[in-house]
This record gives sequence, C-alpha cells and structure tokens, in this order.
Amino acid sequence: MKKYLGIIVLLSNLVSLVYAGENVKIGKQDIKLSSNLMTPEALWAMGRVGAAEASADGKQIVYQIGYYSVKANKSQQKIAIINADGTGNTTLTTGSKSETAPTWYLGKIAFLTGGQLWTMNPDGSDRKQISNTSKPIEGFKFSPDGKKVILLHSLDFNEIIKKNPSDLPKATGRLVTDLMYRHWDHYVESIQHPFVADVTEDGIKDGIDILEGEPYECPMEPFGGIEQLDWAPDSKSIAYTCRKKTGLEYSISTDSDIYLYIIGTRETKNLCKPADYKAPKVDPTKTLKFQSVNAKENLKNNVGYDQNPKFSPDGKYIAWTSMERDGYEADRLRLCVYNLTTGEKKYVTESFDSGVEDFVWSDNKDVMIYFIGVWHATINLYAVNWKSELKQLTNTWDDFGQIHLMNNGKQLLMERHNYTSPADLYIVTPNFKKPEKTQTKQLTYENKHILDQLAKPTVQQRWVNTSDGKQMLVWVILPPNFDETKKYPTLLFCEGGPQSPVSQFWSYRWNFMIMASQGYVVVAPNRRGLPGFGQEWLEEISGDWTGQCMKDYLAAIDDAANNLPYVDKNHLGAVGASFGGFSVYYLAGHHDKRFKAFISHDGAFNLEAMYTETEENWFSNFEYDDAYWNKDRTARADKTYKNSPHQFIDKWDTPILVIHGEKDYRINATQGMSAFNAARMKGIPAELLIFPDENHWVLKPQNGVLWQRTFFNWLDRWLKEN
Repeated sequence: MKKYLGIIVLLSNLVSLVYAGENVKIGKQDIKLSSNLMTPEALWAMGRVGAAEASADGKQIVYQIGYYSVKANKSQQKIAIINADGTGNTTLTTGSKSETAPTWYLGKIAFLTGGQLWTMNPDGSDRKQISNTSKPIEGFKFSPDGKKVILLHSLDFNEIIKKNPSDLPKATGRLVTDLMYRHWDHYVESIQHPFVADVTEDGIKDGIDILEGEPYECPMEPFGGIEQLDWAPDSKSIAYTCRKKTGLEYSISTDSDIYLYIIGTRETKNLCKPADYKAPKVDPTKTLKFQSVNAKENLKNNVGYDQNPKFSPDGKYIAWTSMERDGYEADRLRLCVYNLTTGEKKYVTESFDSGVEDFVWSDNKDVMIYFIGVWHATINLYAVNWKSELKQLTNTWDDFGQIHLMNNGKQLLMERHNYTSPADLYIVTPNFKKPEKTQTKQLTYENKHILDQLAKPTVQQRWVNTSDGKQMLVWVILPPNFDETKKYPTLLFCEGGPQSPVSQFWSYRWNFMIMASQGYVVVAPNRRGLPGFGQEWLEEISGDWTGQCMKDYLAAIDDAANNLPYVDKNHLGAVGASFGGFSVYYLAGHHDKRFKAFISHDGAFNLEAMYTETEENWFSNFEYDDAYWNKDRTARADKTYKNSPHQFIDKWDTPILVIHGEKDYRINATQGMSAFNAARMKGIPAELLIFPDENHWVLKPQNGVLWQRTFFNWLDRWLKEN
C-alpha cells in the first residue's frame, strides 16, 4: 500500500474525482479569518496547485489549480498561467466547467474539458474544440512533431464481471468469475486503453487502439495516468507501461513491463523481457519472495514494477523506474536506462539507498538525469551523470514534487511544500559541479492571502534512541504561539503504507499544521519500515508488523513524554490511517495505559479477514508470507496472524474513534465496523464515523470538514476535557 499512501501530497492531482456542477462557479476565496489559527474551513478554502509545464521558450508556465466549495460540496479545476519572472499570474478558466491537464501545443495551450480536447491562446482567447471522438478523452499526449496524439479512453470490460442479459436491463447483480473484480473504489467493468490519432485540419477523430484485442489496462489501475506513456523524439514510436495479466494472476503479481510500440508497423516489443520469456508457476497463497519468480537468475527479467518510461532527448535511450522483485510494491525504485541499439539495461542510481520518485532527462552534457527521492524524511533534488556519479543538489527540510525541464534545460520547474506550506511552483537552477550553488526561486504564492493570516507551528527534528540501539528521526510539531512553560496534550502520529515516508508532506486531511493549531503537540516518528533510511531499515517491517516498528512508536512517544517538559504525559493520544490505523488498533491492546484516546482511520483490524478481503493480494502475501489456512505457514506468518489486533480486544481499555469509507476496497469497511462493535461490546467509549461514498481517502468537501470536526471533537473530549 506504500504507493497509495505515500502520495498524500498529490491529492491535488486527484480532485477531478469530485466534479463541479454545470452551474456552480467555484474559485479563489478571498476569505477573512476570525483568528490566526488554522481551521477546517481555512484548509478547504485553499487552492491546490496541480500539473504544470513551461512553454518552449521558458517564458511562461501553465498549470492546473483546484478550488473547493464546502457550501456547494463541489470542486472545480481551473487553468492558470504565469510568467517565468513571477509576473502576470492569470486564471484562464472563466466558466463553471472544470478544465484539466494543460500542456503547450504549437504555441497554444491544449487542455481537456467535457471529455474533449480544446486549445486556446496563452491569454485565454480563441478557445476551440479540436477533437470529436466517440468516447470521452481521459488523458492525452501530443507527438513531438504535433502530427499525432495519444488519447486515453475507457472501454467496456467483461472478462471478470460478466455482462448481464440484455432482457434484464434493471438487474443490479454482478456475476464475478475471477479475482480483481474490484480495485481501490470501483468494480472493474471498464479498463483504459491508449489510442493513437492523427491531428488534422479537420480535428482529431477516433484513433487506433495500441492494445487492440488485449484484455489489459494501460495505464495501470488505480492511479496511473498519461505519465505511463511517452513519445520517441522522432514521433515514430511510443513506450508504454502495462501489466499483461488479469484475474488471479494480476492480483498476486506486481510484474509490469515497458513496451515499445512502432507506429508504422504496429509492432510491439517488450523491453524488459526476452520474447520467449515464460513466467514461472507460483503458489498464489504464499509470498513470491521465496518462489522461483524471484530467484536470482530470473531477476534480470525485470519481474517487479517497471513504469513511467521516458525517452532521452536524442532518442537513443529509454529510462524508467524499476522495482527488482515481483509481489513487492514497496521495493526500492531504481532508475533503469535501456539502450535501444544494444538492448543493454543499466541501473544508474544504485548508490542511492532509497527510491526514485520522479525524474527527467537532462539537456546538460554534465548530467544524464535529474530526479527526486526521499532521504532522512525529506524529498530533495538529485542528479546522476553518464558515469553513474550521483549528487544531491538541494538540501532542505521541504519536499519537492514534479520535475520538468525549462529554458532549454538550464532550469527545472518543480513543486515544493512542507508541513506549514501547501504546494507552490518553484524554478530551480541546478549546478551539478557545485551543488551548493543550486538556486531555488518561488514562482507562485497561491495561498499567501490565507497563510499570511495564520500563525505557523514550529517544526523540530529529533533523533531518538530505539529499543535495539539505533537512531530514529522524529518530527515534533509545536502549536502556534507556543509557550514552553505550559503543558500540551500530545499526539503520536502513526504513518500508513506501511512503507510511506514521514517526510514534509502537506495533506488536506492528515495535516500537522491544523493539528498543532488546535493546541496539540504532534510527534511523528520515521519508525522501522519507512524509506529514506536505507533498504535494511525499510524492510524490517515486512513480516513483522507488530515487532520493532511498534517498539519504535513507543520509543518516540516515551522520549517526548520524558524529555520534553511541555508534553503532558497524562494526556497522550495515538492517531493514524491504513497501516497507521492498524497500528492504533494494535497499540490499543499494548500501550500500558500510556494513551487516553485513539483514532483509527481505514485501519486493518483482523488480518485473517484482511487477507481475503483486500483486492491486491500481492500485498498481503508479501507482508504476511502465507495464507492463514496454510498448515506449513512460516513462523513469521504465524506471528502475524497471532498478533492481529482483534486477538487483543480483551486488553482494550481506552476510548477509540473509528473512521472508515464504505467504498474502500483496499481495507474493507467491515474492518472498522468490527473494531467499533468490539469496543462497544467491551463497554469502551467509542464512536464510528462511516462514509458510504468515500474510499481509502476523504475527497468530498463537506465530508472532509465533518472528518476534521469529528477528529478534533473526539480528541478535545478525552485529552482536554478529561
């Protein structure tokens, strides 16, 4: 689940899941706050910066910005433009419809609205619809010569959920014949395919399906987009990402590959595996970790996640992010460079003991690729040259996201955020020879009118001794207007994933600024299992969910309670989502009365039930080792099931708030309901906040505000009033 929960800061790119109504115009809110403390309403009034791109001459940047209306319970995506010197920031969207995915095309701005492609001038004038396809367009990418375009369309898919008889049009039943019938928050009754269409004077019509007749999705569910495909510089071929599996085989494997599609011949070649490759047979009830598919001699065939290909500027190479092992979604993301002439694959970030989050080829002869990655709980900019020499170019406590070349490769357009500042766009001037001279300049100030009214928390970094004699980085966030002579109720934040970084993320739900602004000290440990501290630290979580990582949580909160005089050790709470929610359930039975309140959101409660409830079975297989019914299950699997939180309800003695979304097919809502029911049957004060229309996240504005109010009402009741 790392790949889902580690992208909290990218929620601004997913807000199109909540569409603005035809007659509801939503925009930047010039609000006057009644106090200098962050509130849920202030949080939801903020604009959310999304995808951005610089013009060919580097003089202008177009970007997507999302706004929400709590009153209307809707959002609208808009397109804005700004000059590279920071002047001329203008919103180009003037109507009530959402406009998304802005990109530069032949001096104009191309974008999506109403399921079709449009263009406009950089000043917003001369808007024209340039496509008229039979199916809505869900993503696009123009060829470098501008003569063709990749279009993403959804197609009906009845391989696993059979189509109902035509004479029963009102039947709501679904006949399911295999696994992967649900994914994330929906039943799989359609899949995306990429189409290649000609761009003509008469506009863009239906194109040719690159995967015609193939029952595979491209891009990959649930969050893949147009970044999973790329054009060759000569516009004659396309590289794309695909996991060519369905059903049970799909549900237990993370083996996706990079394919090269030739436009002229319509031929496809797998760049990851030889043409005669046949995957070894596997036992779907056991981890793939120890099976032949992950044997050393088979790993050369790229059996893990391979995705997001990008051609080099000269067209001689393709780079992509690559995980080594099958069935392990949190493996280290390496950067693979493939020579299109020789077929040689080279991994160029092996000296970086963490993962590559995003990357871009360089036009600079001294640098091959720029990339961003997490190290010591921050996401910074790095570069690697053709000799595989790697350097860190920025060194901040902030997190960088997005990375695009601009100004002929002399600069980078990036996004940046931290615990007290939401995303804005920045221009970075990198210096590989002298990294200390790399320059960073803020370009947008989207929420300055709100942030200037707010008092900011103080963020501190502590290194804490763990129970096994190691050092753990812990973020401590202090309330605004902090008074060191006072005692503050304190929250232990339990991260999800289980392998997502506790870096300087900005979240519109798990927001440390609003927690601190409500008068809480926040303790956020980078416990065992989190990336950015080496692969050994990262992998200590798998097969040991209730071992050292739980000891790390307690080490962090005990350090704060015993060594920080402003922490009120009599009013401690623990909160978290997903694996963090699991952690809360487990700590509820093992905290030795440290905590006075718990909150678990979308947490796993009963791991035996979780094993067969979740849709991506590779996750449970890798994390638990075995199906719970296997008589020969490993000692680690036996420990996992015996230490499931539901086994320790007899020790629960502390008030708990349970939150869950009923469209969460990652961790089903029955997990939260079971935990709440057990707490009430035990006579423990408990509440259940259930969202029938939300998934693993909370995306709708009024639900988001309800979430925040319920969250703090519960904490205030048990940590301030008692």
